[in-house]
Amino acid sequence: QVLLVESGGGLVQAGASLRLACAASGRSIGSYTMGWFRRAPGKERERVAGISWNGGSTYYANFAKGRFTISRDNAKNTVSLQMNSLKPEDTAVYYCAAKRSFFDITPPYDYWGQGTQVTVSS
Repeated sequence: QVLLVESGGGLVQAGASLRLACAASGRSIGSYTMGWFRRAPGKERERVAGISWNGGSTYYANFAKGRFTISRDNAKNTVSLQMNSLKPEDTAVYYCAAKRSFFDITPPYDYWGQGTQVTVSS
């Protein structure tokens, strides 16, 4: 079992930056694909970004390209999502997720955190 806990969300103005963090416990995530998803009000959950075990392969949703960066620190058992140039439409609950795969970053994922709220005002 692996427990994922997100942090770093908050209320910011459009154009600001936030860095989300995901701390894993229970086992090492060094051999896991990791990802970030989000659920905006009135919308279904969507994939934001993914990263393979050593960062060699990444995925970004179109809305995230050029603005968001996913990274991982396997020694610290953490994953981060740097979000720049935030827009009101980025308002959502952001979830950290893990998949028992070295290289396959596509859904479905096996483990999920509880989420952290990101709110962007105009």
